Amino acid sequence: MDSIDQKILELLQQDVTLPVSDIAERVNLSTTPCWKRIKRLEQSGIIKARVALLDGSKIGAGVSVFVHIKTRQHEENWLTRFAESVNRFEEVMECYRMAGEWDYLLRVATRDIESFDRFYKKLISEVDGLTDVTSSFAMEEIKFSTRLPLTHC
Repeated sequence: MDSIDQKILELLQQDVTLPVSDIAERVNLSTTPCWKRIKRLEQSGIIKARVALLDGSKIGAGVSVFVHIKTRQHEENWLTRFAESVNRFEEVMECYRMAGEWDYLLRVATRDIESFDRFYKKLISEVDGLTDVTSSFAMEEIKFSTRLPLTHC
């Protein structure tokens, strides 16, 4: 990946709806070579998807909850079942296997506390082997970004 690819990625992270001609102009390329670079970035998996970012508060999913999970189950079979279960919950926006005190961290988007409570009850009933589940409600979103830093490329 060269500096032109990095510039293209930065522009796409800011606004994926930019026409290729605009991107090409901003990175000093003609349209076809720019389009080919974007296609190569997609085919190599660097660009995973082109999506619209929604305002959760305007669509009934404005409450962010961070769920810390501990388990004594660390067998591969259990990990696979856990991942499959978590992936079925549309409220789970992100799920990470962690090092340290907690085994997993989920970011959950929900309408309100009652909606989260329904999610929580369903989670603990569907996923066996959880020893501790602790939730923290975000009071205010100070920074949210989907832009990855490109300075390390």
